[in-house]
Amino acid sequence: MSDQRDVRASDHDRDGVAETLRAAVSDGRITLEELEERLDRTYRARTLRELDEIVADLPSTAVAPALDGPPPGGAPLLHARRGRVARTGRWTVPRRMKVRADRWGNVKLDFTRADCPHREVVVDVEITSWFGNVVIIVPIGWRVRDDEVIRLRLGAVFNAPKAPLAADGVTVRLTGYVKTGDILVRYRPRAW
Repeated sequence: MSDQRDVRASDHDRDGVAETLRAAVSDGRITLEELEERLDRTYRARTLRELDEIVADLPSTAVAPALDGPPPGGAPLLHARRGRVARTGRWTVPRRMKVRADRWGNVKLDFTRADCPHREVVVDVEITSWFGNVVIIVPIGWRVRDDEVIRLRLGAVFNAPKAPLAADGVTVRLTGYVKTGDILVRYRPRAW
Protein backbone atom coordinates (compact mmCIF):
# COMPACT_ATOMS: atom_id res chain seq x y z
CA MET A 1 0.00 0.00 0.00
CA SER A 2 1.42 3.39 -0.94
CA ASP A 3 1.86 6.22 1.52
CA GLN A 4 -0.87 8.89 1.27
CA ARG A 5 1.86 11.55 1.51
CA ASP A 6 3.20 10.46 -1.91
CA VAL A 7 -0.10 11.38 -3.57
CA ARG A 8 0.10 14.21 -6.09
CA ALA A 9 -0.74 17.62 -4.62
CA SER A 10 -3.61 19.70 -6.01
CA ASP A 11 -3.72 23.45 -6.57
CA HIS A 12 -6.00 23.62 -3.53
CA ASP A 13 -3.36 21.84 -1.41
CA ARG A 14 -0.72 24.34 -2.56
CA ASP A 15 -3.02 27.29 -1.83
CA GLY A 16 -3.61 25.97 1.69
CA VAL A 17 0.13 25.81 2.36
CA ALA A 18 0.52 29.34 0.98
CA GLU A 19 -2.13 30.53 3.47
CA THR A 20 -0.24 28.87 6.33
CA LEU A 21 2.97 30.57 5.22
CA ARG A 22 1.28 33.97 5.05
CA ALA A 23 -0.09 33.46 8.56
CA ALA A 24 3.42 32.51 9.73
CA VAL A 25 4.79 35.80 8.38
CA SER A 26 2.08 37.79 10.15
CA ASP A 27 2.89 35.92 13.39
CA GLY A 28 6.60 36.73 12.97
CA ARG A 29 7.56 33.04 12.67
CA ILE A 30 9.26 33.44 9.28
CA THR A 31 10.73 36.43 7.42
CA LEU A 32 9.56 37.87 4.11
CA GLU A 33 12.62 36.34 2.44
CA GLU A 34 11.70 32.92 3.84
CA LEU A 35 8.12 33.43 2.66
CA GLU A 36 9.28 34.12 -0.89
CA GLU A 37 11.56 31.08 -0.93
CA ARG A 38 8.92 28.78 0.58
CA LEU A 39 6.16 30.03 -1.74
CA ASP A 40 8.39 29.24 -4.69
CA ARG A 41 8.89 25.70 -3.36
CA THR A 42 5.16 25.41 -2.63
CA TYR A 43 4.07 26.10 -6.18
CA ARG A 44 6.73 23.73 -7.56
CA ALA A 45 5.77 20.90 -5.17
CA ARG A 46 4.37 17.78 -6.77
CA THR A 47 3.37 15.66 -3.75
CA LEU A 48 1.76 16.17 -0.35
CA ARG A 49 5.04 15.00 1.22
CA GLU A 50 6.91 17.91 -0.41
CA LEU A 51 4.26 20.34 0.90
CA ASP A 52 4.54 18.84 4.40
CA GLU A 53 8.30 19.48 4.38
CA ILE A 54 7.75 23.18 3.57
CA VAL A 55 5.63 23.77 6.69
CA ALA A 56 7.06 21.07 8.99
CA ASP A 57 8.61 23.63 11.38
CA LEU A 58 5.39 25.68 11.69
CA PRO A 59 2.70 25.03 14.32
CA SER A 60 -0.18 24.43 11.88
CA THR A 61 0.03 22.84 8.47
CA ALA A 62 -2.49 23.32 5.72
CA VAL A 63 -1.92 19.92 4.18
CA ALA A 64 -4.60 17.53 5.37
CA PRO A 65 -3.34 14.41 7.12
CA ALA A 66 -4.12 11.03 5.66
CA LEU A 67 -7.44 9.89 7.10
CA ASP A 68 -7.24 6.21 6.29
CA GLY A 69 -6.86 5.15 9.91
CA PRO A 70 -6.91 6.62 13.38
CA PRO A 71 -3.66 7.84 14.89
CA PRO A 72 -2.66 6.64 18.33
CA GLY A 73 -5.16 7.96 20.86
CA GLY A 74 -8.25 8.40 18.71
CA ALA A 75 -9.96 9.55 15.56
CA PRO A 76 -8.14 11.41 12.75
CA LEU A 77 -8.08 15.17 13.27
CA LEU A 78 -8.25 18.12 10.87
CA HIS A 79 -7.27 21.22 12.85
CA ALA A 80 -7.15 24.75 11.47
CA ARG A 81 -5.52 27.14 13.92
CA ARG A 82 -5.18 29.91 11.34
CA GLY A 83 -5.64 29.68 7.63
CA ARG A 84 -7.29 26.80 5.85
CA VAL A 85 -7.17 23.05 6.11
CA ALA A 86 -8.96 20.92 3.57
CA ARG A 87 -9.64 17.27 2.89
CA THR A 88 -10.71 17.01 -0.75
CA GLY A 89 -10.24 14.80 -3.79
CA ARG A 90 -9.92 11.01 -3.57
CA TRP A 91 -9.62 9.75 -0.01
CA THR A 92 -10.98 6.92 2.14
CA VAL A 93 -13.42 8.07 4.81
CA PRO A 94 -12.86 6.67 8.31
CA ARG A 95 -15.83 5.74 10.47
CA ARG A 96 -15.09 8.63 12.86
CA MET A 97 -13.09 11.85 12.58
CA LYS A 98 -12.58 15.14 14.41
CA VAL A 99 -12.65 18.62 12.91
CA ARG A 100 -11.50 21.70 14.81
CA ALA A 101 -11.42 25.36 13.77
CA ASP A 102 -9.88 28.00 16.00
CA ARG A 103 -9.73 31.76 15.41
CA TRP A 104 -9.23 32.50 11.71
CA GLY A 105 -9.32 28.76 11.01
CA ASN A 106 -11.38 27.33 8.18
CA VAL A 107 -11.84 23.63 7.53
CA LYS A 108 -13.25 22.17 4.34
CA LEU A 109 -14.29 18.52 4.34
CA ASP A 110 -15.36 17.41 0.85
CA PHE A 111 -16.90 13.95 0.44
CA THR A 112 -17.89 14.27 -3.25
CA ARG A 113 -14.93 12.21 -4.53
CA ALA A 114 -14.30 10.22 -1.36
CA ASP A 115 -14.59 6.45 -1.01
CA CYS A 116 -16.83 5.72 1.97
CA PRO A 117 -17.12 2.08 3.07
CA HIS A 118 -19.50 3.00 5.93
CA ARG A 119 -23.26 3.68 6.04
CA GLU A 120 -22.73 6.20 8.86
CA VAL A 121 -19.80 8.48 9.57
CA VAL A 122 -19.41 10.52 12.76
CA VAL A 123 -17.72 13.91 12.49
CA ASP A 124 -17.00 15.53 15.86
CA VAL A 125 -16.83 19.30 15.30
CA GLU A 126 -15.32 21.95 17.57
CA ILE A 127 -15.41 25.61 16.55
CA THR A 128 -14.05 27.97 19.20
CA SER A 129 -14.26 31.39 17.50
CA TRP A 130 -16.69 33.29 15.30
CA PHE A 131 -13.83 33.68 12.86
CA GLY A 132 -13.71 29.90 12.46
CA ASN A 133 -15.86 27.91 10.04
CA VAL A 134 -16.31 24.33 8.92
CA VAL A 135 -17.66 23.61 5.44
CA ILE A 136 -18.89 20.07 4.81
CA ILE A 137 -19.66 19.10 1.22
CA VAL A 138 -21.54 15.85 0.61
CA PRO A 139 -23.00 14.25 -2.50
CA ILE A 140 -26.71 14.73 -3.17
CA GLY A 141 -28.43 11.67 -1.71
CA TRP A 142 -26.33 11.68 1.47
CA ARG A 143 -27.77 13.03 4.69
CA VAL A 144 -26.09 15.23 7.30
CA ARG A 145 -27.64 15.08 10.77
CA ASP A 146 -26.78 18.08 12.96
CA ASP A 147 -29.19 17.58 15.88
CA GLU A 148 -26.35 16.51 18.20
CA VAL A 149 -24.31 19.70 17.68
CA ILE A 150 -24.45 22.03 20.68
CA ARG A 151 -24.83 25.65 19.61
CA LEU A 152 -23.30 28.08 22.11
CA ARG A 153 -23.60 31.86 21.95
CA LEU A 154 -23.78 32.75 18.25
CA GLY A 155 -22.82 29.33 16.87
CA ALA A 156 -24.89 28.20 13.90
CA VAL A 157 -25.36 25.25 11.59
CA PHE A 158 -26.66 25.84 8.07
CA ASN A 159 -27.95 22.58 6.64
CA ALA A 160 -30.71 22.28 4.02
CA PRO A 161 -30.73 18.82 2.38
CA LYS A 162 -31.60 18.83 -1.33
CA ALA A 163 -32.95 15.25 -1.46
CA PRO A 164 -33.86 12.36 0.85
CA LEU A 165 -31.27 9.73 1.73
CA ALA A 166 -30.53 7.62 -1.35
CA ALA A 167 -30.44 3.82 -1.24
CA ASP A 168 -26.64 3.94 -1.39
CA GLY A 169 -26.41 7.18 0.60
CA VAL A 170 -24.37 7.74 3.72
CA THR A 171 -25.45 9.51 6.89
CA VAL A 172 -22.90 11.94 8.28
CA ARG A 173 -23.70 12.48 11.96
CA LEU A 174 -22.29 15.71 13.38
CA THR A 175 -21.48 15.92 17.08
CA GLY A 176 -19.56 18.44 19.18
CA TYR A 177 -20.12 22.15 19.60
CA VAL A 178 -20.02 25.52 17.85
CA LYS A 179 -19.29 28.47 20.14
CA THR A 180 -19.58 31.38 17.74
CA GLY A 181 -18.59 30.12 14.29
CA ASP A 182 -20.55 28.37 11.56
CA ILE A 183 -20.94 24.90 10.14
CA LEU A 184 -22.00 25.16 6.51
CA VAL A 185 -23.31 21.98 4.86
CA ARG A 186 -23.38 21.92 1.06
CA TYR A 187 -24.95 19.26 -1.18
CA ARG A 188 -23.30 18.76 -4.58
CA PRO A 189 -23.46 16.18 -7.36
CA ARG A 190 -21.03 13.28 -6.98
CA ALA A 191 -17.67 14.12 -8.61
CA TRP A 192 -15.56 11.35 -10.10
